[in-house]
Amino acid sequence: MGNAVRADGSLTAARVVVVMGVSGCGKTTVAGLLAGRLGWQLAEADAFHSPGNVAKMKAGIALTDEDRGPWLAAIAAWIDKALADDRPGVVTCSALKRRYRDVIIGDRQGVRLVYLKGSYELIAARIASRHHEYMPASLLRSQFDALEEPGPDEDPIVVPIEPPPARIVDAIAATLLASPSGSARGNPA
Repeated sequence: MGNAVRADGSLTAARVVVVMGVSGCGKTTVAGLLAGRLGWQLAEADAFHSPGNVAKMKAGIALTDEDRGPWLAAIAAWIDKALADDRPGVVTCSALKRRYRDVIIGDRQGVRLVYLKGSYELIAARIASRHHEYMPASLLRSQFDALEEPGPDEDPIVVPIEPPPARIVDAIAATLLASPSGSARGNPA
């Protein structure tokens, strides 16, 4: 169950995909569509936040690294369980800083990073037209200020967010399925 199969019948090397980016970039939408396409389980990072973190964000207060520690640990535990149970999955996480990605991805084999990349102006316009339970538009600038885009050594799939979500998912799925079995993070090429 939950296997993504290439044309030659082999499985994609990725067993967990982390969809990252700033608030409003489309993580939830894209991750949901991708999980549905692949037949994998889906986890939304917002569900891992403590009530204290949610209260801070509702008040327009940016989270500190200390606030994020338990949240990242919970996401990492979900990834570890998905890998251990051989239940592939897609999880969203802003994962704005390299050190955050090191916690949730690190040297785990079979985990692939997808970075949804867009401009501040485009994402600010999207946020202005949507309602999020606790992520006010006022925190977007702090997210861009904190963002450390993933480098080539993280082997990210970088996808621009301008196309419709279905086309974004097409591009991600095509890359996942085209990747040779050794190219998932943690596997030597």
